[in-house]
Amino acid sequence: MKPRTVLITGCSSGIGRALTEAFLHHGFHVYAAARNTDALSNLTAEHLTLVKMDVNNADEISAAAEQIQQQHGQLDCLINNAGYAAMGPVVELSADDLQRQFATNVFAPMALTKALLPLLRASGNAQVVNIGSVSGILTTPFSGAYCATKAALHALSDALRMELAPFNIRVVTVQPGAIESKFGENSLANLGDLITEQSIYAPLKQSIAARATASQDNPTPAKLFATELMAQLLSRPDAVIRIGNGSRALPLMRRWLPLEWLDKILSKKFGLSSLAGKAPGE
Repeated sequence: MKPRTVLITGCSSGIGRALTEAFLHHGFHVYAAARNTDALSNLTAEHLTLVKMDVNNADEISAAAEQIQQQHGQLDCLINNAGYAAMGPVVELSADDLQRQFATNVFAPMALTKALLPLLRASGNAQVVNIGSVSGILTTPFSGAYCATKAALHALSDALRMELAPFNIRVVTVQPGAIESKFGENSLANLGDLITEQSIYAPLKQSIAARATASQDNPTPAKLFATELMAQLLSRPDAVIRIGNGSRALPLMRRWLPLEWLDKILSKKFGLSSLAGKAPGE
């Protein structure tokens, strides 16, 4: 009897790496996708297939679908985990930064789901797991574009949940809080030279950098996250799952606090209050 199959994107580190190990532990054949599979070279298992995939590359998505079709003929679980974040003030983000975030965080999961739909239907009892974020619920300064992509992913997941249910495909939206990973490090690197001396937000460069790495402030270990998520996916998971530090508190803040209060709290936290009333050039 062949093992159940799962394709996980963004497996080079963090959540993707931890989920790869968790699914292998539970006897799945794991197709672990990453742009750089060398990062997984120290992970070996009988039921592990490394897949070189840039989720924005249609040819590589098609190649992965063909490989799974030939080797197993079905896919039991798709985990859309790959993500990209370029932090900074919305008005100073380049069009490329904005488009790349939507391409990776929104368009790519939909393209993968579409390409793999025949294999998911062949399973007869499949899951599509979209890794969103509490950032898609509570928007903070200097992460507006990233927050927007996760909010969009949540909305698309809601629609998919209803649209794919007749085909015995369960769609689960995961909204993690702070999870230990290289996300903060990568976000900081992507910040690059955005905040120059000419930026109107130059005085807040440290606050913007702090937002880029906020996900690594007291994070939940990725292995713990994967263990908890795995336990739910193997049973009858909720449509929306929240795991990790802040995953419950932050949505509650968004739900119950008046927007005026939230704006004041977040503006103060990220230093925006200090800019109020300053004339150009000050």
